[in-house]
Amino acid sequence: MTTANTAVDPNSFDARMNKSLYSKRRLINKIGLTFALLAMAFGLVWLAWILIDLLLNGFSTLVDMPVFTQDTPPPNTIGGLRNAIVGSAMLAGTGLLIGAPVGLMAGIYLAEFSHGSWLGKATRFINDILLSAPSIVIGLFIYSLMVQGRGFSGWAGACALALIIVPVVVRSTETMLNLVPSQLREASYALGTPKWKVATAVTMKAAKAGLVTGVLLGFARITGETAPLLFTAMNNQYFSLDMGSAMANLPNTIYQFAAQPYENYNQLAWAGALLITFSVLSLNIIARFVSRDKS
Repeated sequence: MTTANTAVDPNSFDARMNKSLYSKRRLINKIGLTFALLAMAFGLVWLAWILIDLLLNGFSTLVDMPVFTQDTPPPNTIGGLRNAIVGSAMLAGTGLLIGAPVGLMAGIYLAEFSHGSWLGKATRFINDILLSAPSIVIGLFIYSLMVQGRGFSGWAGACALALIIVPVVVRSTETMLNLVPSQLREASYALGTPKWKVATAVTMKAAKAGLVTGVLLGFARITGETAPLLFTAMNNQYFSLDMGSAMANLPNTIYQFAAQPYENYNQLAWAGALLITFSVLSLNIIARFVSRDKS
């Protein structure tokens, strides 16, 4: 038997056409890659500019002024941001404790139990609306529900932040649980495991890193929210741990101090902006570390 010679003549019409198409595809690929790199560089330039500006204006204040040990001062006097830092931690922490469990349970229901039911579809629709709703609208809603006729309070601010974190956690939880292979569920069902046990001990355990990442990203989202707190927790010049009254917080302190003509207020506003920026950056880095591929 003889093997037929299937080699393509490099000078044939088909070979020239294939070479031309390959060159065209390479050119288009290089153009697309160039635009993508330029877009990435454009975003990184602005990010670097913001970070450098914050460091230049805020780091000296962190070193020279007692930012962590004194409360917000009167104009043209030495002071710090202790009350605002503690207030922000309490508001964001309480909002996380309220919103994260609700978001996790709703996400588990959507991924494991809804299966096309009308309640599941309605929940997804409402969650999408909440996810895209401006935070100031949520602040106004909590204001009319908890503040109007009663007064500003830390609990109102925490509830506003909880409403912001819930849709973020719901979406991330549902997405992470849907990524778990269905074979794990089927194997558990084959062993006679009840559905609630499969959801809690199998799928949630398999998606644990993704669930933690979603919660951390939601927490980073509410850390720097200003608009909802304007209508709920407002602000407080003094140190307070009472969630039933107005509470100091970093976003509102930055907003108010940045607009003042006093130099010490402007310096504290830069320091507060630096603290919030690096808090959000740290949370995102932790989320990336938790969700990294361990395989």
